[in-house]
Amino acid sequence: MANLLYLLLLLPLVGGLVNALVGMRLSRRLSGGLAVAAVGAAAALCLWLYWLADGQGTRVSLLAWLESADLRVGFGLLFDRLSAPMALMVTAVSTLIHLYALGYMRAEADHARFFALLNLFVFAMLCIVLADNLALLFLGWEGVGFCSYGLIGYWYREPKNADAGKKAFLVTRVGDVFLAVALLWLFASLGTLDIDALNARAGALAPAALTGISLLLLGGAVGKSAQLPLMTWLPDAMAGPTPVSALIHAATMVTAGVYLLCRLFPLVSLSAAGLQAIALVGALTAFYGATCALRQREIKRVLAYSTMSQVGFMFLAVGVGAASGAMFHLLTHAFFKALLFMAAGCVIALAGHENDITRMGGLRRKSPLVFWSFLAGALCLAGVPLTGGFFSKDAILLAAFSRGDAFHWSVYGLGALTALLTALYTFRLVYLVFAGEARGGEHPAGHAGHDQPLPRVMRWTLPPLAALGLAGGLLNLPAGWPMAGLLDGWLGPLGGAEVRASHALELTLMGVATALVLVGWLLARRWYARFRPPAQGGLDRFLLRGWMADRAYAWLWVKPYLAVGWLLHRGVDERLIDGGLDGAARGIGRGGRLVAAWATGRLSSYLTALALGLGAMLAYFLVRQWAGG
Repeated sequence: MANLLYLLLLLPLVGGLVNALVGMRLSRRLSGGLAVAAVGAAAALCLWLYWLADGQGTRVSLLAWLESADLRVGFGLLFDRLSAPMALMVTAVSTLIHLYALGYMRAEADHARFFALLNLFVFAMLCIVLADNLALLFLGWEGVGFCSYGLIGYWYREPKNADAGKKAFLVTRVGDVFLAVALLWLFASLGTLDIDALNARAGALAPAALTGISLLLLGGAVGKSAQLPLMTWLPDAMAGPTPVSALIHAATMVTAGVYLLCRLFPLVSLSAAGLQAIALVGALTAFYGATCALRQREIKRVLAYSTMSQVGFMFLAVGVGAASGAMFHLLTHAFFKALLFMAAGCVIALAGHENDITRMGGLRRKSPLVFWSFLAGALCLAGVPLTGGFFSKDAILLAAFSRGDAFHWSVYGLGALTALLTALYTFRLVYLVFAGEARGGEHPAGHAGHDQPLPRVMRWTLPPLAALGLAGGLLNLPAGWPMAGLLDGWLGPLGGAEVRASHALELTLMGVATALVLVGWLLARRWYARFRPPAQGGLDRFLLRGWMADRAYAWLWVKPYLAVGWLLHRGVDERLIDGGLDGAARGIGRGGRLVAAWATGRLSSYLTALALGLGAMLAYFLVRQWAGG
C-alpha cells in the first residue's frame, strides 16, 4: 500500500509528458482532460492514503539515486504529518485550477504546451513536499523554477512576457545558490542529506554554523517565496495566464520557501539569530507588499503584492517559533488566494479583458456568482472575523506578541499595521471593481466584449474554494473553541513550540484585529465607494512602482554588471586580446613582405644580400673578439 505513494508523483509526471510528446495530436478537450485527470487522481489518492501519515508517517524508497564515496541519496518519499496536508492541498487546489484552465485557455492554440507545463509544475512541487532528502527536494526546487519560467512567459511572442519569465528565472536562481551552499555545508558537517537525520543531528553543529546555515536556508526561501530582497520578480509574473498566477501564488512555487523552513524547523529553531532574521524579513515584506498593493491599478498586481505580504506573515510565524501557525496560514491562504485569482480572471473577461481597476466598476451586476465568490475571498484576505484568514493571521500575531520581548512586540506592531493596510487595499479593490457604474472605454482590439458569457467550468470552480476559504479556520480554532487546535494537535512537535497565552490576551488581540479590519473597511468605504481619479503624487508613484525597487536594483546590480561587461568586451576582448592578436599578425605580415622584397630574381640582389650577411657575420665575430680580448 505504501508504494502507491509514488503514484502521487507519477500521475502528474505522466500527464505532463504525454501532453508534451503527443498533446498537439490530441483534441483540445482530450489534452486538457488528461491534465485534469492526472492531478485529480493524485488528489484522490492522497486523500485515500492520508492515514499513512499518522504517527511517525510512512517512508518509502524506490532506488539509490546518487551514490559516490560517502554520499548516498535514495529516491525516497516521506509522507508524514507535515507533508500529508501540504500534498493534499497542492493536489486538490491544483485540480480546481486545472479545471478552471479548461475554460480560460479554450481559445489558445498551443494548449498542449500549457497543460504539460502545468502538470509538470505540480509534479515538481510534490517532489519538494514529499522528498525525504534535500537532494530530491532540490530537484523539485529547480523544477518549479523551470516550469515557472515556461508558464510566466507562455505568451512569449510579446517581449514583455518573455522578459517577465526570464526575470523570474534569474532572480529566483540567486536564492537557489544560497540553498545549494547550505546543502553542501550540511553534508560536509553532518555527512547526510536525509531530512530527518539532519533535524536530529542539528544539535551537533556549532552555534556559528547553525546561524550561517539558517541564513543560507533563509536566502533560498526568500528567492522562491518572493520576500525581501528577492521579491521583484513576483509582480511581473502576472504576465502569465491567470491559471498560472493562481497556481504559483496559491498552491506551488511561492509557498515552497515557507515549507522548506517548516520542514527544517527543528534545525533552524536552534539558532536564535536565524529565527530573528526570518521574523524580521517576514514582517518587513508583509508591510512592503501591503503598501505597494494600496496604489496598484492592475487587478492581478494588487493580488500579487498581496501574496507577497501574506507569505511575509508565514515567514513571521516561522521566525517567532510557530511553524504550525505558518502552515495554518499557508493552507487557508491557498484556498482564498486561488479563489481571488480565478475570480479576477473572470472579472477581466467580464470587463472586456481590461486589467485596470480604475476602468472597471459596476461588475456586480454582470455576474453575481463572481461577485459573491470574489467577496468571500476578499473577506478572508482582509481577515474579517470568523473567516479562515482571520483565524490564521490572528494565530501568527498572537504567537509574536506572546513571546514578550521588545523585538517580538515590534514585529507584532508591524504585523498589526500590515493587517490594517490589508483590509484597506482589499476593500479598495472590491469597491473599485464591483461598485458604482462601469467606467471602461473601448474593448482592446481582438478581445471579446462585456456580454460574452463566461465558460461554466470557470464559474463553478469558484464556490468550492469560497467554502474552503471561509471555513478554513476550522482547521485550527483557538483554545476554548469547539474542535480547537486540530492542526496543532496533528502536527505535534513538527509544529514548533506551543504558544502560551492567556485566554484574556487572546480575546484582546482578537478584538484589536477586528478593530483594524473595521477601520480599514471604513476608510476604504469613505475613499473608494464613489470613484475618484487615481492620485498622481510622488508617494503614489513611489508605491505604484514598488518603492522603486527595480530602479534601485538596476543601479546597484544591472548597470554595474553591464558596465563591467562592456569594459571586458571592448577593453579586454576587443582591444587587448583581439588587438594584440591583430597587431602580431600585422607585424608578421610586414616582416614577411620585407623578406619577400629580396626575392626579386636578380643576381645582383642576391649578391648584395650575401655580402651584407657576410659583413654582419664578420662584424659579430670582431665584436666577440674585442670583448674577449
